[in-house]
Amino acid sequence: MVRKRALASRVRSSDPLDESPDHILVGVVSIPANAESPWRLIGKRVLMAVLTLALAALVVYLDQEGYEGGGGADGRITVVDAFYYATVSLSTTGYGDISPITQQARLLNAILITPLRVLFLILLVGTTLSVLTEQSRQALRIQRWRNLVRNHTVVVGYGTKGRSAVAAMLADEIAPDDIVVVDTDPQALRSAAARGLVTVQGSATRSDVLKLAGVTRAAAVVVATNSDDTAVLVTLTARELAPNAKIVATVRESDNKHLLKQSGADSVVVSAETAGRLLGLATITPTVVGMMEDLLTPDEGFSIAERRVEESEVGGSPRHLAELVLGVVRKGQLIKVNEPEADALETGDRLLYIKMVSG
Repeated sequence: MVRKRALASRVRSSDPLDESPDHILVGVVSIPANAESPWRLIGKRVLMAVLTLALAALVVYLDQEGYEGGGGADGRITVVDAFYYATVSLSTTGYGDISPITQQARLLNAILITPLRVLFLILLVGTTLSVLTEQSRQALRIQRWRNLVRNHTVVVGYGTKGRSAVAAMLADEIAPDDIVVVDTDPQALRSAAARGLVTVQGSATRSDVLKLAGVTRAAAVVVATNSDDTAVLVTLTARELAPNAKIVATVRESDNKHLLKQSGADSVVVSAETAGRLLGLATITPTVVGMMEDLLTPDEGFSIAERRVEESEVGGSPRHLAELVLGVVRKGQLIKVNEPEADALETGDRLLYIKMVSG
């Protein structure tokens, strides 16, 4: 059983991450972006370098009266001179005691030597520029996300249970950008980011980390931590910050279920107990376990779904519908289909039913 003394010993950090500038959060918050080919990125950089070079050459040529030493008549600057001057200037080559003096030598220097200089600059500073540019883009994405995030789902813990919960939500057509994963494991966060999920690195026992994940504006919170005491503390913190959010939590031991309920969880799943029941059923009726796995796998076969009662169905019995109805959700309470209260559907009811899912 979870000890209250262990919970009391936890001290929340006062570091207000949720109030930090966007650029500080780069590396803490990760907003997924469309991957782009490295060759495409290099091509863009080379194109920008060529356009910059052409612009500089145009400026020099238009202001040719201000230059001397050109190869044209009366020492005037030619197009080749302007191009050459731009290349040696932008590449920071400068002027030395050895320099091309003929038009042909300058043209060859501009056409052949300059690409090598550009390639060298790309190799030398390309990584630094890429990191700085990516950090700027990530900061802008974080700023935009923080301003727009609403009614999303925060998943605390991206282990086996967290990944399964996210897979079920994605299969139920919840958009990846409506799911935020909070975890301390960088490898788990990289796995979540690969699926297009927004990630926040940090301990969800800290209120500032949960605020950073937008829990105050979240519609639901899934607590899928590896330990029961952590699940209790996360649930307490999440309920304090988001009194109206739906909180679903999982614990290993059934003895701790009431602690999650007292902490503010709306639903609690006992993982060890559920797995034990399935193991027991597997020894007696393996086909039942296969059907249960089919119902819990949303990708194909059968799946449990929920929908709102239509106006034409109000007053009727759920037993007469085309779907196989399991229960009726009325004012947040589940009524089993065989109970008398479920005989007449009411406006605002929701149906839990089994639907066929095509693979």
